[in-house]
Amino acid sequence: MLSSLKKKQPIFSTRAHVFQIDPNTKKNWVPTSKHAVTVSYFFDSTRNVYRIISLDGSKAIINSTITPNMTFTKTSQKFGQWADSRANTVYGLGFSSESHLVKFADKFAEFKEAARLAKEKSQEKTELTSTPSQESAPGDLQSPLTSESLNGTDDERITPEAPQLPEARAEPSQNALPFSHSSSSINKHWEAELAALKGNNAKLTAALLESTANVKQWKQQLAAYQEEAERLHKRVTELECVSGQTTAIKSQKTELNQTIEELEMALKAKEEELERLKAEVESANEFRTQKDSLTQKLQDTESRNQTLEAQLSDLEQRLESSQLEREAFRKSLRSLLELLDSKIFELNELRDTLAKLLEGS
Repeated sequence: MLSSLKKKQPIFSTRAHVFQIDPNTKKNWVPTSKHAVTVSYFFDSTRNVYRIISLDGSKAIINSTITPNMTFTKTSQKFGQWADSRANTVYGLGFSSESHLVKFADKFAEFKEAARLAKEKSQEKTELTSTPSQESAPGDLQSPLTSESLNGTDDERITPEAPQLPEARAEPSQNALPFSHSSSSINKHWEAELAALKGNNAKLTAALLESTANVKQWKQQLAAYQEEAERLHKRVTELECVSGQTTAIKSQKTELNQTIEELEMALKAKEEELERLKAEVESANEFRTQKDSLTQKLQDTESRNQTLEAQLSDLEQRLESSQLEREAFRKSLRSLLELLDSKIFELNELRDTLAKLLEGS
């Protein structure tokens, strides 16, 4: 069946994510395709029905026959569903936009109406063929259509076979004319009439038995229809419960999405603050390194200053002890003083630099 429909051009096609209701919980959706697949409407001319078919590779994930009692429900702006009693499941389709959902729903309603008209025509044809006229021959009676052909849900139409009846034995007629032995032509005529009556009698008997069997079958089908109606009523009640739960789940999902967005914004702010703190730590480490280097230089300069001060004290003692030597060493002392002044100047500059650095840090 699917191979013959593949060769035909679809009436309408779209792409959607396909889901089926969980057969265990009857509440949760189970995805039957990992990605969006093509969902198409086909017309099965051999059975005069419309079908919804979707293939994921070579696997048929939707094979649903549209019947007049089906209803396509839009549960959100991009999601719709319908129940298929023949497949004993509920199909769900998730579309990429609301316009695709609306087009699919319009086509569903159009083909549902076509299925209803086809069912009415089939019922009218069944009533005409199942009620023979007085002028028709008994052997021309047609078998009524089964429930599957009326509701268009089964793949095959089943026509009950008429039971094989043994032929009636030819018995002599008590009303035979007394002069039948006088003419061979008259005998042949009455023999032909008798054979025709026997044939009609056999056909009427077969039609009566077939009608009796059909009445039993119709009673069984009526009971099956009643059971199916009760099951569908329960199914509708379950779907109404599921629909209410779906609304609550959607509201919870909206709240969770808002919470996630707020957390993402807070996380982004924390990351920016962390980057800023890292930059400040790196800058502080650089300042600390510079401070350590300048401190070491200051210690070296102070040690040198102490050395120079010791030398100056020694020179002063020598100057006091010997005036003669002072004149001799005046030039060297002046040179030393000049050197000391330069060093002191450098120290002052170094101290000023260190003071500025300390104030800046």
